[in-house]
Amino acid sequence: MLQPFLLITGIAYISFLLTRYVISERKHQRQARQWGCQAPPREQGTWYGVTILKDFIQALKEERATQYIIQWQERNPATYDTRFFDSVVLQTCEPANIQALLASQFEDFCLGHRLQAWSPMFGKGIFTTDGAEWKHQRAMLRPQFAREVLQDFDTEERHHKNLLHHLTVRPDGWTDRVDLQPLFMRLTMDSSTELLFGQSTNSQMAALSSEGKLGTGLGWKSFNDAYEGSLKAVGIRNFLEDLYWLYSPRQYKEDVKVVHNYVDHFVQQGLHRASSGDVQANDRSKKYCFLDELAKETQNPVELRDNLLNILIAGRDTTSSLLGWTIYLLGQNPGIFHKLRQIVLRDFGTYESPENLDFASIKGCTYLQHVLNEGLRLHPPVPANARFAVRDTTLPVGGGPDGNSPIYVRKGQSVAYFVGAMHRRKDLWGDDANEFRPDRWIGRKPKWDYLPFSGGPRICLGQQQALTLAGFTIIRLLQKFDDIQPADNGERARHLFTLTDAPRYCWVRLHDASRS
Repeated sequence: MLQPFLLITGIAYISFLLTRYVISERKHQRQARQWGCQAPPREQGTWYGVTILKDFIQALKEERATQYIIQWQERNPATYDTRFFDSVVLQTCEPANIQALLASQFEDFCLGHRLQAWSPMFGKGIFTTDGAEWKHQRAMLRPQFAREVLQDFDTEERHHKNLLHHLTVRPDGWTDRVDLQPLFMRLTMDSSTELLFGQSTNSQMAALSSEGKLGTGLGWKSFNDAYEGSLKAVGIRNFLEDLYWLYSPRQYKEDVKVVHNYVDHFVQQGLHRASSGDVQANDRSKKYCFLDELAKETQNPVELRDNLLNILIAGRDTTSSLLGWTIYLLGQNPGIFHKLRQIVLRDFGTYESPENLDFASIKGCTYLQHVLNEGLRLHPPVPANARFAVRDTTLPVGGGPDGNSPIYVRKGQSVAYFVGAMHRRKDLWGDDANEFRPDRWIGRKPKWDYLPFSGGPRICLGQQQALTLAGFTIIRLLQKFDDIQPADNGERARHLFTLTDAPRYCWVRLHDASRS
């Protein structure tokens, strides 16, 4: 008697699921028709996303993940969808759709799986919260990015000079073949941690010693290795979307623990200063410290750590990416290097007698800004990202045979958007879209086809910090060195793809201007 009952129950349950599915599908189809939506093209031959995942993992191993993403998008229309395991993911590099995601329909979309994929490392910060919690985080952080915070060029000069200790100039005036990317990563780590923690990791000088120890007794090298390892793991978890839980290796957990212990040390110092009265409100005699200012808003050590780590990736990683790719591109285009250097000498003086090194002058140097814009166009720090629909909604274009109809987006559906591919679309940027040509920015104002720092309410708070530090560093390097040669032996560019995209290497030779 039991077996027929179980059979009938099973059939009834399956019938219920099928009926619910049919009703749901009809509801969505009816809603899509009412909104004038049509389906986008469907990418074929992906075997439910297995092919995509396999190819992406191979691209990661070969350090060409960003090229893979761009080429993947170039094979398809500007907007299409792909079956990824049990879900259908919308993919777009269309400015109108990205504007809808980030601005005009901001309330229709959220971060979705990112909150869980990132949280073991970054906790609850500005990049890992939604809704009211995110608004609280942003309101708390926005004052910390005021213009006056970006004016401490004495500190930047000290870190810049520490970088020069790593450059050996030969008798002929040329440096040895040097990979600048790890130097830029240490430079920006030192600068960012001094701004955030009130104490620099001094990684540049520590790297010159055999021990790599800070005055605190904490190992900078172990922190740096753990930080980079954590970012790589979070990047993989982020790509896996709802399947992020499949990738949680032991090394990732160990790396997160090292990073948290390191930052917690500085948090405790900051809380001690706050409780002992060492930090006085409106005390302008003291150097700015992000942690001290944040401790006036909250004394929760976990919240402080989470915010420090969120801002560290916003300031440090985007800046090191921008510096690495810009110098790489200048090495490949010496004519642009020399043109920029002449303008730098005209506007900012020589290395020994610099002038006008302030926020307004750096931002007002038009050709320097064009060079930075062009570097960010070709190599945005975050070339791919995603949002998830919080309700049934639409995207403005991409549906139907001509691609001009709205697209229906179901609640919970993922929409991946590709800034890196959009920045290289020839119909938007011309036939030379893949070329480094700063003059294309003459008379051109950035619109929604250019989003190196995102857009809308979630636009990167640290963008001016990144542009200012990168501009200052490039100015000082071009004052110091009057020529550049690529030293990559003709190898293709390799990408360090974590949560941001940076060059794996930036091999160059530089010529000391004082030897000319």
